[in-house]
Amino acid sequence: MKHFALIMGLCCLSASVAAQEYPSYNENQPLQEYFDASDTNANKSIIYVFFNNDPCYNCADAVELVEQVYNENFADQYNMYLINYQNDRENDFIDTYNLNRPLEVVLQRIDDGAAFAYQKLDNLPDMVSDPVSFEEYLTEEINGFLGNE
Repeated sequence: MKHFALIMGLCCLSASVAAQEYPSYNENQPLQEYFDASDTNANKSIIYVFFNNDPCYNCADAVELVEQVYNENFADQYNMYLINYQNDRENDFIDTYNLNRPLEVVLQRIDDGAAFAYQKLDNLPDMVSDPVSFEEYLTEEINGFLGNE
């Protein structure tokens, strides 16, 4: 089992990842290097997990649940990236996806290597107290938006 840790200011998100191998993410590393190091397929849609330097109380738990749902249900179908959007100087994720919360999940539909529609999932940290409902909601949203490919 490999551990993936993201440094968030003084706070650290750490989640245990079994099915998907993530490359190590270094805050000083250009994001393109992070993407290039990933074992990904450019024709797969993407599940982005964006966070900032000011994590919410339940952010780490929400990331762990997102990773669990992804690994159990979607690792073979979609790419997933965990990104500190405040450190992004290359891709302009803040404006592209209107990011402004401590944790946001964005589903990005990809078709023939080109990005098309996207959908933001708000308030996932508020749902961690009920992991079953969290999993059902996330699975339904991913299947509903990305499953139509």
